[in-house]
Order: sequence, then C-alpha cells, then structure tokens
Amino acid sequence: MTAQERRQQITDILNNSPDAISASSLAASCGVSRQIIVGDVALLRASGLNILATPRGYILENEPVKATTRIACCHDAAGMHDELYAIVDEGCTIENVIVEHPIYGQLTASLQLSSRHDVDEFMQKNESADARPLSMLTEGIHLHTLTAADEAVFVRVREKLTQLGILLSGDK
Repeated sequence: MTAQERRQQITDILNNSPDAISASSLAASCGVSRQIIVGDVALLRASGLNILATPRGYILENEPVKATTRIACCHDAAGMHDELYAIVDEGCTIENVIVEHPIYGQLTASLQLSSRHDVDEFMQKNESADARPLSMLTEGIHLHTLTAADEAVFVRVREKLTQLGILLSGDK
C-alpha cells in the first residue's frame, strides 16, 4: 500500500466510524507504526481535513454544527465530574476546554465528550495518568465550547451549572 492509499484508508475509516479511533487502532488496520499514523494525520489536516484529536482518539468532524456557545466556569478539581455530567446530561457535546496561561496565552484541549460514558472514560484516564486538569493552572477558571441541537439546551446547561455554583458570572 502506498502512503497515499494509506491516508485514503485512514480517511475512510474515520468517515465510517461514529466513535473516535485511536492511532494504535489505525496503525494496526494499516499495518504501520503509530508514529506513521500521527504523521499521516498531520498531512491530512494540512490538506484541509478537519481531524480532531480527542482523549479517545481521532474523529473526523464533517457534520455541520447546529448551535455553538462558550461558557465560563470555575470549580476545583473535585467539581470537574459534576460539571461534565451536568453538561452532557442536558444534551451538549463538550468540544474543548480553554484556559488563559500567563506565559503561553490561550491553551485549548479538545475533549469531544457527549455522554456520561465519555465523561467516565475521560475521568478514568485523568486519574490513571495522575494528571491535573488544565483549569488548575488558572485557579479553576476555564471556558468550554459546547455544541447542541438547539439554543434551548444551553439555557438548561447554564441553569444547572448555576445551581451547582460552577458557572462563572460577573458577580464573582
């Protein structure tokens, strides 16, 4: 298989999968190393494909987003689980987390969390890696980009996060 055929196979696999696919799985499917896949994905992105790297693997974003918003939140590490559940329970996908770093500026990490299962996997990965959330760099203050079927979902999310004391408002 040529490199171009392999990149086409990667594109086809991502196009036909509703779930994220790990670089290791793509490597096994193509009979190459994980590092070759990482390079291929970089080339595919450079050619214009919108391939997102998530904690669970790569996904090809090709569906138009119906509604998008950004929310500002503040909580300690213990509040992350409640925050993420509250958002996905109302029907949102948590696209990313964004923090403002004093040296590097805006740091953005793709999350792509749409269900409690996704949140549980993310939390488990976070715990097993003994990693600290990006929001801990900013004393808990962070942004999330959310997508949903319609604007009404965002109203419910804001209400729920306000009840939890997580939504950052001008009053704090």
